[in-house]
Amino acid sequence: MPKPMIKAEPAPAEEEAPAPPRAAPVAPPRFALQLLRAGDCALLVELPTGESFQSRDPAYLLLKDLLRAAGLPDSPQQVGDGSPIRWPLLTRGNLDQGPEAARDYVQGVLAGQLESQPCACLWLIGLPAVRFAGEADAEAFNRELTIDGLGAAWALPGLELLMDEPERKRELWQAMRRIMQRWKPVV
Repeated sequence: MPKPMIKAEPAPAEEEAPAPPRAAPVAPPRFALQLLRAGDCALLVELPTGESFQSRDPAYLLLKDLLRAAGLPDSPQQVGDGSPIRWPLLTRGNLDQGPEAARDYVQGVLAGQLESQPCACLWLIGLPAVRFAGEADAEAFNRELTIDGLGAAWALPGLELLMDEPERKRELWQAMRRIMQRWKPVV
């Protein structure tokens, strides 16, 4: 007598909980900034080449022109030991070097310097300066910012960007005329 065939029900597939999506590791931002002083203003300037300005650098010559137009001394002085503020700090290791850590570091360096040498206005020149000191983006260019712990700041496009896109200078000049009262007494 043949055995009756028993259809086996397939075992219910165990639903695997989807693995939580792994956050893609964020590459640390890379930038070099120079802190300078001109009159009653501190300048946090993006260093396009990553190296300190040389007297004949076109970007440095443009900075001198901007300072002259603002009625400030056109030979900015280095602040502190003159070393650029570089990020990331380390090339290897497990230290958090993401955007938040970069912001905390830049703001900490600035706070320390501005505590010992207060200023009427902090110029943030270039996107890395605006982003990591001012917590803003390119939309803030040519606008005033108020930064907790640092005070009044002015966000400017980078010197390289101004050289590459000279039409931006007009908007910068108009903003400078509005903001100039911060560092230049009205006569």
